[in-house]
Order: sequence, then structure tokens, then C-alpha cells
Amino acid sequence: KEIIRFSSDVGVKALSLYAFSTENWARPKTEIDALCSLFVEFFNREFDELNENNVCIRALGDTSKFPTEVDRLIRNANQKTKDNTGLKLNIAMNYGSRDEILRAARLAAEEPGGVTRENFEKHLYTAGLPDVDLLIRTGGEERVSNFLLYQISYAEFVFPKTFWPDFTQERYIETLKTFSERSRRFGGLEKP
Repeated sequence: KEIIRFSSDVGVKALSLYAFSTENWARPKTEIDALCSLFVEFFNREFDELNENNVCIRALGDTSKFPTEVDRLIRNANQKTKDNTGLKLNIAMNYGSRDEILRAARLAAEEPGGVTRENFEKHLYTAGLPDVDLLIRTGGEERVSNFLLYQISYAEFVFPKTFWPDFTQERYIETLKTFSERSRRFGGLEKP
């Protein structure tokens, strides 16, 4: 909540959080049930404030696999905030980038003109959003774990050792400062 609020306050346009991957279904049922309970708690407790603050909530992934209550809350949040013009809060739930890419390619192939960049990108869960500028992978792991593989092609990566529950606003500010000091070339040569 603190990171979401701060992101909105400092003008971050889009914030994507990886809440549950397609691979997470292999975890013990008790852990999955606990995560689903947290999702229900989050949407019931935080939705009104996010909506009042003009946050646009978008689920990335196939939420129909979740229990009915979780899916209903996600769809409700998507629907009720779709016209909000503030921070775009993307919550990846039952998301896997490989699945997303295959889905987008399949749908693009059905479009007039077939698989073009435009047809492909409009079928990504992130359609209409900018590419990722900064990927923060907490917990010291130095991998992207099947997250937004297409969208992070020119992202800067930071791998803080801090685990997500302990990732404070102060740590977030440090990470944003590190990002701001990087020279982004997008495949070109560094400017003199």
C-alpha cells in the first residue's frame, strides 16, 4: 500500500506487481488458499481508497482459474476503475509471460494482416501501457521469473536483497535514485 501510494504521489505512470504466477499452482494447496485469502482481503480493504484516488486497476493474467470470489473481486476492480486516469496499477495474477506471448500470437494470427507488431501488442495484457522502464526483483534473486518478458526488452534491472514485505518506501526511493543515475541507450551508443 505504501509503495502504491508513493508511486502515485511521485508521478509514476504504471506500477506492475507480480502477485501470482502460472507456476504458483504447483505450490501446496494451503499456501494457495492463504494467498487467495490475502487477495480477497486486499481488494475488500483497499479497493475504495484506490478508486477514490483515481487508480486504474488492471489484472494481468487469466483470473478465471481463481476461486469465484477472487475472480469476481478482480473483475469488479477492473470494471469500476477502467476509466480512472491516475496510476495504472497492474496486478499480475495467474500470469506467465510465455503464456501471454503465445496467447497474443494466437489472437494476432486471427487478425486481418496476421501477426504484425501492432496486432501482437494489442493482445498483450499490457496493451495500451508503456514498456517497462525499471524492473525491481526483490529478495536478492537475479532472474525475471517469466514476468513481462516482451515488455522488459529495454528495462533497467535492480536486484535488492530486501524481501518484498520489508521493501520500504525508503528502499524504493534508493532504487528509483539508482535508476535515475543510469544512462539508457535503447540499443544505441552512449551519448558523449
